[in-house]
Amino acid sequence: MGFPSNGTSASDKPLKFLIYGRTGWIGGLLGKLCEAQGIDFAYGSGRLENRASLESDLATVRPTHVFNAAGVTGRPNVDWCESHKVETIRTNVVGTLTLADVCREKSLILINYATGCIFEYDQDHQLGSGIGFKEEDVPNFIGSFYSKTKAMVEDLLKNYENVCTLRVRMPISSDLSNPRNFITKITRYEKVVNIPNSMTILDELLPISIEMAKRNLIGIWNFTNPGVVSHNEILEMYRDYIDPNFVWKNFTLEEQAKVIVAPRSNNELDATKLKKEFPELLPIKESLIRYVFKPNQKISAA
Repeated sequence: MGFPSNGTSASDKPLKFLIYGRTGWIGGLLGKLCEAQGIDFAYGSGRLENRASLESDLATVRPTHVFNAAGVTGRPNVDWCESHKVETIRTNVVGTLTLADVCREKSLILINYATGCIFEYDQDHQLGSGIGFKEEDVPNFIGSFYSKTKAMVEDLLKNYENVCTLRVRMPISSDLSNPRNFITKITRYEKVVNIPNSMTILDELLPISIEMAKRNLIGIWNFTNPGVVSHNEILEMYRDYIDPNFVWKNFTLEEQAKVIVAPRSNNELDATKLKKEFPELLPIKESLIRYVFKPNQKISAA
């Protein structure tokens, strides 16, 4: 296969990105970033599970790189997937694999926004230990059908030498009005658990994913900021920077289990590989302050 060698920039051919997931959060942000950077791009119009429609997109757009930010997470949350299993498989498994396969036939790198919600703290990766799951670790969380499909597809995609899999977790952006934003979600919940987790600050990491495409990086990447942050730490920042009157209530995992259909993943991912490639990558709490809370600051610093 004539893929550009890993870690080198593409030939002199100008960049042209084909992006799937136009109506999604990440897909929309990617388009804005391309506009800001002057990168030529188009959104795919084909359905992921319809191979002919993807081939048609590739023939029309003739991209240098393809980005997949399409997928079913469920509305309002992943519990939807528990009662819509075939629909979830159609997009998350059949669709993603079809896109990877079509791209491979055309010797195109696919940047695939995947999930890191396929792990949970265990004996070897204990909460608070600072020992995170690495890229080569085998997923140990299939508590939700959503996570189960994502773990399956990640395993299959390992065989595609044209795919760059980015494990996103609990994505956060500076747009605090967006209902998909992890911060917005937890500020609106009646009660929240309080568990340290790896998370992805999109304002910092999405530009990095564009750079990864330019470098033709492939394989699995833990796509989170280094370190962990807990729900309460985020809500304390929210109170300190945004709303001094904000209050919240915690509850335990056992209490949470009574109001959700499927269990949720809690973990720390080891971001060493990404940090080595991008040394400027900020630790999660610093990134939260710089990219999210400072730009939205309503309260003058004491």
